[in-house]
Amino acid sequence: MRYADPLMLSPADLLSFLNERGGREYRVQALLHTGRGRKAAVRELGEYSLTARGETVQATGPSGQTRDLTHADFLSVFGSYTFGPAQPTGRLTDLGPLFS
Repeated sequence: MRYADPLMLSPADLLSFLNERGGREYRVQALLHTGRGRKAAVRELGEYSLTARGETVQATGPSGQTRDLTHADFLSVFGSYTFGPAQPTGRLTDLGPLFS
């Protein structure tokens, strides 16, 4: 599903973005859209640090707790959210190929 604001990412778009850049950590703002019409609102749910590593996504939430999620789990957990632009943190978390 694509959203009207080009800076907003759906969970599927974010997962694809992360997979293309595996091993790099990105920071995103999670947003929840509620209501319709005049009662529509956007709630900021906090900042997440995300890294795709093979078949899993490492997600660190606003509380600092880190979890490894399968792609299906990621879409299940974050399926109702939208995300702000992904900002690189500069952290590379998968340096294994450099030392092979």
